[in-house]
Amino acid sequence: MGIIAWIILGLIVGAIVKAIMPGRVGGGWVTSLVLGVVGAIVGGWIGSALFGTGVEGFFDLGTWILAIIGGLIVAGIYGMVTGRSHGHTHA
Repeated sequence: MGIIAWIILGLIVGAIVKAIMPGRVGGGWVTSLVLGVVGAIVGGWIGSALFGTGVEGFFDLGTWILAIIGGLIVAGIYGMVTGRSHGHTHA
């Protein structure tokens, strides 16, 4: 996939993840885009490691599933990290 496809995939996955985990993903669309792209990369890596397939093509269902799973993982980690940093500033 080209860079434009990665950006579009990341934006859509970021929006899906933000809808699934609304309290975990703070920030605006830029944050969602970055988390979505990173999530797609993580999902591709997990798919390659576990199933021998990665993020293949934009219109491939497996690509979307892996990207969303990766996005959920990245958003969960992001939520934990930012939640902890906010907790320490109030202590």
